[in-house]
Amino acid sequence: MIAGMGSSIGKAVACLSAYLKPGRTALRLAARRCRSASLRFKIAFFVVLLLTSTSFVLSLITVQIMNNYILNEILKRGESVGKSIAAAAGYSLLSKDLLGLDNLVYQSKSSNDDMPYVYIVDTTMKTIVHSEKPIIGESMPACQGRLYRQGADGVTVNELSNASGTIFEISCPIVFMKKLMGSVVVGMNKSVLLEAQSRVGRMISIVFGIIVVLGIFASSLLASFLIKPIKELAAGVEELKHGTGESPLRIYSQDELGKLTRNFNEMSALIAQQRGKLTKYAQDLEEAYVSIVKVVAAAIDARDTYTHGHSARVAKYSLLIGKEIGLAREELRDLEIACLFHDVGKIKTPDAILLKADKLNRIEYREMMRHVEYGASILSWAPSLAKYIPSTLHHHEWHNGKGYPDGLAGDDIPLFAAIITIADAYDAMTSNRPYRKALRKEEALREIERQSGAQFRPDLARVFLELMKKGRDQHAPLYVVRAAG
Repeated sequence: MIAGMGSSIGKAVACLSAYLKPGRTALRLAARRCRSASLRFKIAFFVVLLLTSTSFVLSLITVQIMNNYILNEILKRGESVGKSIAAAAGYSLLSKDLLGLDNLVYQSKSSNDDMPYVYIVDTTMKTIVHSEKPIIGESMPACQGRLYRQGADGVTVNELSNASGTIFEISCPIVFMKKLMGSVVVGMNKSVLLEAQSRVGRMISIVFGIIVVLGIFASSLLASFLIKPIKELAAGVEELKHGTGESPLRIYSQDELGKLTRNFNEMSALIAQQRGKLTKYAQDLEEAYVSIVKVVAAAIDARDTYTHGHSARVAKYSLLIGKEIGLAREELRDLEIACLFHDVGKIKTPDAILLKADKLNRIEYREMMRHVEYGASILSWAPSLAKYIPSTLHHHEWHNGKGYPDGLAGDDIPLFAAIITIADAYDAMTSNRPYRKALRKEEALREIERQSGAQFRPDLARVFLELMKKGRDQHAPLYVVRAAG
């Protein structure tokens, strides 16, 4: 779980970093990554993105508020010092006690390191005392810099720049017995404000980082909590699709996802039950279908006592070849049925031709050749039997192109038809005919070997010859697929 959370956090941070990069390419890359990512990652990413964006905006607002607060506090302290000096300087100005005024300015300056200077001027802006320079009697410029604010009590704050940096200059009027005696000017260094702002900014950044880390961790936990039942459902759907589900899904909660999981368990149980019934019906239907095919094949063979069981034997030899060359079980089943259907067209062949004791003349032979076309026509009436048409139509094609009905050659001949050609020819040679006796097994195999590459496909003929020389036909069941099933 921890590893999964770490992976989600890493992906979320990487995607977030790409998303925050400038440029459309980075945005498209981030969006593409998010679309292809897992659901857990998407949840974690969007929660982190929302949390980070919200925290960032709140941090900016907090910094701005704190900056204004710190500035106001510093200026209030400066105003407080200036007003304190002004309150005490009225009597000293009236009595012309310069030593008292100088001591008052000195004490205020020495107790406030962030004040670069303090001085007192009269109503004509001539300096009376100054904390830094012996400039008594000199005129000081009035209203320097930008006016920052002005109070109802006459206190003014100006922002001005000099060689040492930005200074806030606070001017407080000296009033004694309702008479304006002069002003106290206090300088406040802005560097103090910047330092305070920097400290606050660092603290806010630390808090922001902690919030983001905790948010990422919490979002990963949330994603894991939400993803568990969803992953369970996804796995259940996959098992249901492949029919491998055996046990009900685990229910993690009693919320909507839990209810959905319960409903899925009930649905999958019902589907499994119905699937079992359908499988049984399908097996019964398949058994009936194959039985009908065998009956049809037997009926065809029964028309000629000399070829009785021919289709079944062709199926046996063909399946030996099919299994040896690696055909799948379903392909073997189709090959077996194709063999049973390969002579179905002989139903339309007249008995005078089919049962003739002598060799056929040219007209009769041409009519006999048409049984492959008749068979294809019969099978075309049933769409489910259409896949057996190629093997029925072309099982008399020759590898060298001299067969019928279309003169196909080589790989143009369907595989099943090429296999049936060998099995059909071998069974025909080893069966008695009115006009000749059956060949011995060795003679029939020599004939197939002789016709390899001409009538028969060489690789299939070689496989059949090897199987027959090993005596594999003696142990093969009559219907290989049905016996295996």
